[in-house]
Amino acid sequence: MDAQGHGRANDVDPADQWVLNPATGEYELRLAPAAPQSPVPGPRRAAPVRNGAPGGRTTAPVAPGRDVPPPRRRRDAPEEPLPGRRGRRPVKKKSNAKKALLWTGGTMAFVLVAGATTGWFYLKHLEGNVGTTDVGDAAASSFSKDEAFNILVIGTDKRTGEGNDGYGDKGSVGHADTNILLHVAKDRSNATALSIPRDLIVDIPDCSTKQEDGSEAVVAGQDGVRFNRSLGERGRDAGCTMRTVEAATGIKPDHFVMADFNAVKTLTSAVDGVEVCVEKAVDDKQSKLRLPAGTSKVAGEQALAFVRTRHAFGNSGDLDRIKVQQQFLGSLMRKMTSGDTLTSPTKLLKLAEAATEALTVDKAIGNVGTLKDIALELKKVPTKNISFMTVPVKDNPAETVKATVVVDEAQAPAIFEAIKNDVSFTEVKTEQKKEKAEIAARLKGTKSAASDVRVSILNGGAPAGSAQQQLAYLQTEAGVTKSDNAGNAEAPLARTTLEYDPDQADQARRLADIMGLSGAALKPGKSVTNAQGLPAMTLTLGKDFKGAGVKLNAATTAPANVAGRSTADKVQCAS
Repeated sequence: MDAQGHGRANDVDPADQWVLNPATGEYELRLAPAAPQSPVPGPRRAAPVRNGAPGGRTTAPVAPGRDVPPPRRRRDAPEEPLPGRRGRRPVKKKSNAKKALLWTGGTMAFVLVAGATTGWFYLKHLEGNVGTTDVGDAAASSFSKDEAFNILVIGTDKRTGEGNDGYGDKGSVGHADTNILLHVAKDRSNATALSIPRDLIVDIPDCSTKQEDGSEAVVAGQDGVRFNRSLGERGRDAGCTMRTVEAATGIKPDHFVMADFNAVKTLTSAVDGVEVCVEKAVDDKQSKLRLPAGTSKVAGEQALAFVRTRHAFGNSGDLDRIKVQQQFLGSLMRKMTSGDTLTSPTKLLKLAEAATEALTVDKAIGNVGTLKDIALELKKVPTKNISFMTVPVKDNPAETVKATVVVDEAQAPAIFEAIKNDVSFTEVKTEQKKEKAEIAARLKGTKSAASDVRVSILNGGAPAGSAQQQLAYLQTEAGVTKSDNAGNAEAPLARTTLEYDPDQADQARRLADIMGLSGAALKPGKSVTNAQGLPAMTLTLGKDFKGAGVKLNAATTAPANVAGRSTADKVQCAS
C-alpha cells in the first residue's frame, strides 16, 4: 500500500511503467490498466494514442527488462514504431540535468520529478501526498514565473512516524527548529539560502490563524523571544513564522514548505545515501552519530543524527549545527543532480514519494500545476550560484550565561538589503552581467533641472495617501513643480518604478537622484499626457515606498566576504 492507502496491482514497480510515446519520441509514465485511478478526477480528454494503440488501449504489463512485443497490424497498414522496453530509463539531455536546482528538504525531490516526467496522473498522486495550510495573506495568493520569489523552508522538531522517539521534545507541538529563507533571483541566475538560527531573539507579531472549523483566531505576539517559538506555540502556524521573518529581516516570504524529522531519513534513503565529510572521527553518544574521519555515506537514522547533532562539531552550539546542515544540504543537492539519480526512474519516484509525504505547504502552491511551474523555474539555477549563509548574529548582551543570539546590526542589514533587491552573492554569466551594466547605465548622463521634470504619480501598493504626500514633497521641497497625483495604479507593485519616454531620460535621472531610485526602477517606455496636455513620466509607488522624502537607495552590489558563506557545488568537511 502506498501513502494514500491504494494498493498497486501485482506490486508493479513504477519504474517499470515508463513507455515510449511514438507520437513524441519521449518516454512517459503510463500506469497499467489494473492500476487504481486517482482520487482526484482529471479533465476529460479525447482518447490519446498510447503505445501506438488508439482508443486508450495499452499493452499488457510485462516483466521488467523484457522486450515489449509490437502490436499486431494488418499487412497493408504502415509500420508503427516500437514502444521500446518497459523499465528503460528515459533519455535526458545532459545540459538540463546540470541545470537542475534542488533545494532543502522535500522540495528538491518534487523539482526533479516534475521537471523529468510528463506523467500527469502521477503528479496528481503526488499532489495528494502534500499537506496544505491556509495562512491567509501571510503568503502570496499565487506564484509568478516572471518575478523573484522567496520560499521559507521550515524543519520542525515535531515527532511523527515510527522511530522518532529519540529526537526533540516528546510533547513538542512542532517548533521552527531549522529555518532557511530561499531567495530565487528574477533572472534565475542565482539563489541565496539564508539560515535563521532558532535561538535568535525576535519580536513575534500578532498573527491570524485558521481554525479547524473555518473560523479565524488572532494569536497575540511576543517581544524578545526565541525565533523557534513562532511556530507551534499558542497555536501559531507557518504563517506566524513567515510574518516573524518579515518583521526581523524586512524580507517577505512568498510561500513556505515545512517538513519534520522523517524528511531527512526518507529522502536520504531514497537516493541510497548522501556523502558527508568530517575532519575528525565522531562518536556522539547523545545523537548516536559514529563516523570515521574523512568521507562517509549516511542515510536514514545516521543522516538525521548528522544534521541534528550539537556536540560533535565546533562549540556544540546551534550556529555550528547550522554550518553542518548547510554542508549536508549542498551534498544532498549534488547527489540529486548527479546522473545516477536524474536518469533513474526508480530513484526519482522513490524520492518523490518520500518527499511529498513529508511536506506541508501553503495553499497557493499546493496544487500540481503550481508545483510544476516552481520546479521548472528552479531547474534554471546552477548549483554553483546557490549561496548558503546565516543571518549575522552576536551573543545576546542581556544574558550572563550565553544561550541566545541577536541580529548583528553592523553586518546583517546589508545582507537583508541585497536579498530584498535581488542582488547575487555569486558571479553570474557574462550576458547577465552585461544586462546589469545596461540597467546601471540608465543613471549615467545629464540630468535636467528639477523644475523641468514632468511626472504623474500613482499609488501602486504604498500606504493610503502616499501619492499625495510624495506630490507635496516634490513640489514644496524638491522643486518638481510640474507634478500631479494620478490616483491609484491598476495593479499593486512590489517595487517603485518610473516609466519614461527615451526623450525624457534626463528628467528620469533627475527624479531618480531625488528619490534614490536604482537603475532597475527606471523603465524606458512611453510617456503619458498630464493635466496640462503635456507628455509626462509615470512614477508608481510600490510596496517598498518608505515615505515622502525618504530615499529608496536600493542596493546594487552584495556585501563582499560574508562570513561563513558557501555554495552548493563545493565539497566541505565538518569540523
